[in-house]
Amino acid sequence: MKKNIIKRIFFDEHQHWEAFKKKYRERIRPIVVKEVEKFRDCGDPKNGFKLYVCEGCHDVRHVPFRCKGRFCTTCSVGESEEWSRLLTEDVLQVNHRHVIFTIDENLRDIFLWHRELLKPLMDEAARLITGYFQKKAKVTPGIIAGLHTFGAKMNFNPHVHMLVTMGGITKKGEWKTYDFIPFQMLRKQWQTVVLKFIRKHLSKKDKKRIQPRLQKAFSNNGEGFYVYAPKQRGKVKEQLRYIGRYLRRPAIGINRIEEYDGQYVTFKYIDKVDGKEKHETVTVEEFIIRLIRHIPDEQFKTIRHYGMYSRRSKKLSKKLLATWQQGTRKWIVKVKKTLRRQTWRERIISSGKKDPLVCPHCDNYYEYKGEVCLENGRLEIKIALTKEARNYLERVIHYRTDQQTTQEREEEKRNGPLTSKEDIRQLSLFNVS
Repeated sequence: MKKNIIKRIFFDEHQHWEAFKKKYRERIRPIVVKEVEKFRDCGDPKNGFKLYVCEGCHDVRHVPFRCKGRFCTTCSVGESEEWSRLLTEDVLQVNHRHVIFTIDENLRDIFLWHRELLKPLMDEAARLITGYFQKKAKVTPGIIAGLHTFGAKMNFNPHVHMLVTMGGITKKGEWKTYDFIPFQMLRKQWQTVVLKFIRKHLSKKDKKRIQPRLQKAFSNNGEGFYVYAPKQRGKVKEQLRYIGRYLRRPAIGINRIEEYDGQYVTFKYIDKVDGKEKHETVTVEEFIIRLIRHIPDEQFKTIRHYGMYSRRSKKLSKKLLATWQQGTRKWIVKVKKTLRRQTWRERIISSGKKDPLVCPHCDNYYEYKGEVCLENGRLEIKIALTKEARNYLERVIHYRTDQQTTQEREEEKRNGPLTSKEDIRQLSLFNVS
């Protein structure tokens, strides 16, 4: 399957997304429309690009801007990898556990109808773990929580994944290891917490409507809601990288989509009951419904930090532990350094692929010459390092603008668009030595 299979499903000649919008209209959250259409335009040069010219053969590259949207499959994979890389450098170099808090399936729709409950779901899970550590070990742990709203079949299944330090900081500013989480005991406590905060946050009318679900969730789970905290094996850095990627993973990976025939989508998943790989075929409309449910509300943070890793405590905690480790010679805080995000070029190279700025024709390097951005619906030159670059970018803008008119589209059919050779010939005017 092609890498842009989800984009094809939404925006190919069948125009499924436009038909879906027309059918459901006001029932679609505004943020969903915004994110899906950002995804549609991601990587399209009509929304701006950077201009690179080979210093040897004057070959031209237009590198389009990415949308960095929360729904975009291309951007989300890159962002997840980058986020997990930065995470491994930023957290304490100690063992962490991957802790998972789930809820009863009868409660899932409540969180779909009342998305404002998703933040308390994360907060209460963190509070439960923090309270346990403070009570049993007299320490405050570091917690990074990630909210997943999807199950294996893209069904709405909100649950919380956590990266939890196995130990914490004492009131004296010392590190104390504590590597025991009684998740069987926490199950019943977690059940009580969830049922309690749902009742607390909803109106009397809503509580009356969902009371049968709450009662069923209580009676069907005698041991409490499922909580899991497996011990991690391997090097600390590898643990962190794996869990970090898992926290930020998208609802469905492109590699799970096996077939799309224009009307139906077939995808694979691992059944949690028997651990076997299975396949499901759904209509495109059903596929879209399942997928867009997981787009978070505007400004909603699906990753949150608590305890030592919270924004107000992190700096002080690291400072105290850095002083403590000098005396104990136990290095858990890395030497302070500025964390920098990788560029798109560095990400490609680090993934093992060829340097994108090496010309495939002559092995010389491409040089940055300028960029064009979308301003108020029109392409505008933001940077042009040379007069030749400006002239070329003006021609590109003029060409793309003309393409939007019916008359120019007809002319394009007769004469054809500029070929790559013509582009190169135009760029031979560049004075690159």
